Amino acid sequence: MKIITLCGSTKFKEAFEQANAFLTLQGNIVISLAFFEQSEGFEITEKQAELLGNLHFRKIDLSDEIFVIDVNGYIGISTKREIEYAEEKGKAIRYYSNGGDGLFLKNV
Repeated sequence: MKIITLCGSTKFKEAFEQANAFLTLQGNIVISLAFFEQSEGFEITEKQAELLGNLHFRKIDLSDEIFVIDVNGYIGISTKREIEYAEEKGKAIRYYSNGGDGLFLKNV
């Protein structure tokens, strides 16, 4: 059993849900986002965005690995920082890709 933190853009709520279910059914503890401000049109302040970013780094600290939601290869600035942070901490990193056949994984 591993602890896995999901990382990626909040515009990919459905992909997060799919990855969460997939990884949980493999017997992992999955840590996700509290909410999806871009998908749900939720407005946050710059200060709140900074707080959420710092909270996500702490989630990564608790994890054995991160699972990057990179739908159509998209990785935004915040997600890039999370990947770099995970690399610095020696965490394993895996990626999600949403191709025509659905969910598949590729290891880094």
